[in-house]
Amino acid sequence: MPTTPSRSLTVAQHQIGEEHRPFVVAEMSGNHNGDLGRALAIVDMIAESGAQSVKLQTYRADTITIDADGPSFRVSEGHELWGGKNLYQLYEEAHTPWEWHAPIFERAREHGLVPFSSPFDDTAVDLLEELDAPLYKIASLEIGDIPLLRRVARTGKPVVLSTGAANISDVDLAVRTIRGEGNDQIVVLGCTSSYPASPAESNLRTIPVLRDTFDVVAGLSDHTMGIGVAVASVALGAAVIEKHVTLSRADGGVDSDFSLEPHELAALAAETERAWLALGSVHVGPTAGEAESRRLRRSLFVVEDVRAGDEVTSANVRSIRPAGGLEPVHLDTVLGRTFSTDVVRGTPLTWDLV
Repeated sequence: MPTTPSRSLTVAQHQIGEEHRPFVVAEMSGNHNGDLGRALAIVDMIAESGAQSVKLQTYRADTITIDADGPSFRVSEGHELWGGKNLYQLYEEAHTPWEWHAPIFERAREHGLVPFSSPFDDTAVDLLEELDAPLYKIASLEIGDIPLLRRVARTGKPVVLSTGAANISDVDLAVRTIRGEGNDQIVVLGCTSSYPASPAESNLRTIPVLRDTFDVVAGLSDHTMGIGVAVASVALGAAVIEKHVTLSRADGGVDSDFSLEPHELAALAAETERAWLALGSVHVGPTAGEAESRRLRRSLFVVEDVRAGDEVTSANVRSIRPAGGLEPVHLDTVLGRTFSTDVVRGTPLTWDLV
């Protein structure tokens, strides 16, 4: 298991940090498609996948924007998924009704999952506090909402901070704001805030820079297709990995195009843990699991029956598998010597035989 020391924090029954299995967060977002039954089915699917957490977004259209239709209030026409859509209408379609939060949290806890959410205003924090949310996520585009950061930090719960579309000064101000409220339980996620995101813009090498610069737990909020980028992030120190999920992309939904289906989420949970285990520690030399391979390494063997006094030649002594004889490096030393005794074919060569 990986042994590199790092910062860590505790959420429910989970230890989160590089020395622990990656904490996989499954983001439901608006993929419930306005159906509570579907939302609960997504929670059930997440539980079966091996992921540890389900995340919501807690807002209403009028807590995140206003009902206006000028050009500024529309997604740019060229956007791959939501081009030309009115923001208010998009958020009205995508939001999770507040009365659904309690049954979703309850279902998650029945499965042993950690339920939490991204609040977008004080009233959302109030709701999530009533539900005893164990941690909070600050969405990428809210990183500059200093009053919101202060309110969340004051809960004393861990804060997961996403950095999509932010520059280093934005991240620095956000981290200092949270710490300024006496809260040092911070996770900073590398993130590319485009949907879907290009792997070429993931810049995973930023993850350890975020970790070391801000002395935080680091991770990845990933909007690329598939699981390859997320699995790779573990090697760069990602201790938290967030991906959107759905029951089926074919069912549609605001975020379905870049969301993982059940078998993909299960693969993500398994393969990120496998990647983490593979990190191990700095070690050059045989491992316990290589004992049989080491027994089968090459060594010098007598490969023909010989009598005392016979010369050691390349015909009667060879480097072959298995181990047991002299190391092959000694072949030039023994060639030309004579055998001190009779030796049968298949005997490992040792110094007392020549």
